[in-house]
Amino acid sequence: MASSEASGRRRSLLAGGLLLAMWAALVASYGTFASYAVRFLFPARRRDPSWTYVLDAKSLPVGQALQYITPDGAKITLARQGSGQAAEDFVALSSVCPHLGCQVSWEGQNNRFFCPCHNGVFAPDGTGVSGPPGDAGQSLPKYSVKIQNGLVYLDVPQADGLAQVELRQIDESERIVGPGHDPCLMADLDRDQDRRFS
Repeated sequence: MASSEASGRRRSLLAGGLLLAMWAALVASYGTFASYAVRFLFPARRRDPSWTYVLDAKSLPVGQALQYITPDGAKITLARQGSGQAAEDFVALSSVCPHLGCQVSWEGQNNRFFCPCHNGVFAPDGTGVSGPPGDAGQSLPKYSVKIQNGLVYLDVPQADGLAQVELRQIDESERIVGPGHDPCLMADLDRDQDRRFS
């Protein structure tokens, strides 16, 4: 009889514990739902973009590109596509493929942006033309470029308290690997502290 009484108490404790766990899961799910609802109703304020100095226009040869990380962490490729000194001779696009987030690079010799992960090809203006991005009608996000006194500026979002852009020249023979990032790029950026601009 004592064994049956102990067994009954264990069952009661187990049932009470399960009931408590179910209530806790229900409360947590409502809390998660509430946090999503608050984010939807009150989205984060987007940081104001500002013109950020990148480089002297003469220093980037036609057909070459420069990859860098903006102060707010966006990865951008600036490619020189024309021989003039106007903003139209440059294009600044996200270097993150919209398909799966692999690193996109400019191929000046082929006049295209290329994603090596799934052979995604983008036109010089960033429009997807073949591979998964082309099939899905995806394009690379574009950033505004301006030239002032021979200097190239990009209109990019700023992070709080930061005002520097990390730069790295792309070698045309270099193979950029995916998915999502180029570990060589990040190692070079860390090593080349003297190439930072403010």
